Amino acid sequence: MSRQEQIVQMFDSIANRYDFVNRVLTFGIDKKWRQNAIKKTLEIIDKPEVKILDVACGTGDMIEIWQKEADKKNIKTHICGLDPSSGMLEVAKKRFSNLKFYQAYATDIPCQSGTIDGISISFGIRNVLEIKKAIKEFHRVLKNGGVVLVLEFVKAENPNKFRKCVDFYSNKFLPKIGGILSKNKEAYEYLPNSIENFYTPSQLVSLFEEQGFKTIKSDSFNFGQVGVFIFKK
Repeated sequence: MSRQEQIVQMFDSIANRYDFVNRVLTFGIDKKWRQNAIKKTLEIIDKPEVKILDVACGTGDMIEIWQKEADKKNIKTHICGLDPSSGMLEVAKKRFSNLKFYQAYATDIPCQSGTIDGISISFGIRNVLEIKKAIKEFHRVLKNGGVVLVLEFVKAENPNKFRKCVDFYSNKFLPKIGGILSKNKEAYEYLPNSIENFYTPSQLVSLFEEQGFKTIKSDSFNFGQVGVFIFKK
């Protein structure tokens, strides 16, 4: 079994308790991060009707917020979800039985070229081992002027004392709490390790710009631990 397949299997194992554990570990603030990011992305797309692909959609948290924020602006949406985890998709399909979902990797998106207005990937790109290949796929399926919204835990450029405190929580307490709540300690030990092995914000921006994207927004939440990026084709 490849390392990528092992990661997917890990998410299969925690799918049923994933949302509950996330709410507890972030004190519910992760929903606010998603909401703020999607609001800004809809402003940038600026169309009365949009086609959205949520990559690494998991149980559908981002899809729910896309729908709510678009409804507030009277924007008609066509939303699809994509995830390699059958366990996560099983939960998402129960929540959104009227939407289309693809069980696929971000590196092999089953959509025609130039057909998508917006792509979101929330706390998922860190789990894509062939990240450059995935970014090329994003570029391929997007329309000209289409955007990618990325929300992700990022490695610190120059950590200050507040970021060090946040990282201490993530490294020492989060794995223990997440392990107890999910009954899968390994899955929540993976999180801090994957952040440390991931990119800094400037490195992630460079990866997208190398593939022909223009950076529209690069910001952060939670003292720099969570990066929010919007790129335009």
